[in-house]
Amino acid sequence: MTSTIKVNNIQNQCGANIINENSNTITLGASGDTIALASGASQTGFGRTGTVDWQTGSIKTATFTAANGEGYFCNTAGGTFEVDLPAGSAGAIVSVQDYNNTFDSNALTIDPNGSEKINGGVAGGELNLNTKGQGVTFVYIDATVGWRTVAGSDDPFADAASNFLIATVSGSGNTLATAPCCANTKIATFTGPGSLVVSNLSPTPANNEVSYMVVAGGGAGASTSNRPGAYGSGGGGAGGYREVKSPSATGYTASPLDGYSTPGNRVSLTLGSIPITVGAGGTTQAYSNSSSVAAATTGPAQAGSNSIFSSITSAGGGGGGSGCNSHGPSPAPTNMSGRSGGSGGGSGARTTPTGGGPGAGNTPPTTPSQGNNGGEGTCSAQTGAGGGGGAGAVGVSGTAGAGKPGGAGVASSISSASVTRAGGGGGGAGYPGGAGTPGSGGAGGGGAGNASSPSLGGVAGTANTGGGGGGSGSQYDNATAKSGGNGGSGIVIIRYKFQ
Repeated sequence: MTSTIKVNNIQNQCGANIINENSNTITLGASGDTIALASGASQTGFGRTGTVDWQTGSIKTATFTAANGEGYFCNTAGGTFEVDLPAGSAGAIVSVQDYNNTFDSNALTIDPNGSEKINGGVAGGELNLNTKGQGVTFVYIDATVGWRTVAGSDDPFADAASNFLIATVSGSGNTLATAPCCANTKIATFTGPGSLVVSNLSPTPANNEVSYMVVAGGGAGASTSNRPGAYGSGGGGAGGYREVKSPSATGYTASPLDGYSTPGNRVSLTLGSIPITVGAGGTTQAYSNSSSVAAATTGPAQAGSNSIFSSITSAGGGGGGSGCNSHGPSPAPTNMSGRSGGSGGGSGARTTPTGGGPGAGNTPPTTPSQGNNGGEGTCSAQTGAGGGGGAGAVGVSGTAGAGKPGGAGVASSISSASVTRAGGGGGGAGYPGGAGTPGSGGAGGGGAGNASSPSLGGVAGTANTGGGGGGSGSQYDNATAKSGGNGGSGIVIIRYKFQ
């Protein structure tokens, strides 16, 4: 048998209601009272009031996974770290707070679970808290929006999905990665053709202006073209080098060729797919061991191909000029001359003062210059060829018995590590009856020239540096003539803030 007690109100000794039933609403406590659960008791059915339980006994200093309903004080004084949000469920809530005003120097990264979103942004996209003293509360809504920041009307991330660029890359081997130094920065690297696909722009124009580096393919080093073949051939010029560091960029040092001060060099992205062209390196011409002058006279070393990003084109490096001697045809063949391009090819060595010269760099012209002239092949017995021009220096002119180095490239850390690119190819050596000295490749991927004994092929420029190929050298005996080196392919790198 059960017992039933029926009352409308329960009052304290002073006559105030402490339990009051009125129209199916039950009120606990009177004004000024405190309702407390006994130690060890739990409550259900009351729901969460939009607050969290702050974990004051566990200050976070390293990456951890948050739990629904908890708030955390995060101390980044020792360096940046990450808060991994739990799997989202409707109504889940997590809060974080700068422990001691260090978020501005070491940001706190918020990482959603799997492919879940924050503020309707890109799936799996992280969020950086980098404001001193900042605190943010996250509430999970649904799969469309994901975790919504609800820290208040002054929440700097309330519009995180629309305040910054969102982009992806296409094309085999091309990558998009977060910069190691800066968790709010992406680096898109194109080592081959592809596209940068922009799906969201910032309402702040400065955030759409990107940093970039565009390097074209390097020119090929030349092969020896005429019997008896004792004359070194010129090194290929480096691919044209163009770079801009936008004012909003942080965490790296640009090369001396930063062209931001020239307005025409600046690139602001637009919505849609932006095709990227990465220039191939030039190929060297065939060589001939024929005793026939006509058969042994070959075409010029090829120039590298252009690299293109948006309105920016870097010109392929010029091919090197072939060596030639007095036994060749008269007038001397035009393939003795280095070709013009981003950087110019070095000219071949010769015994006649006419018929050859180095290629011009910065062709077509840009500001700042995208490259330098090639070096001159010497005009004397025991001749050496000139090195190809580089982005940072001209190719060195040949001397008796010695090919000379290609011009040096320039260094930039736009890809995070400092890398030197766009070095010219070394000139080939020519030295009848003995071993001449070949020119080294310019710093930044330039290939070395060919020694005259033993006769080995010129070294190719390094892939994805835009380095020029090394020029050929040969013995007096035309039977040992060899090819020059091919130019190295170019590269395109784009750096921007994505949150």
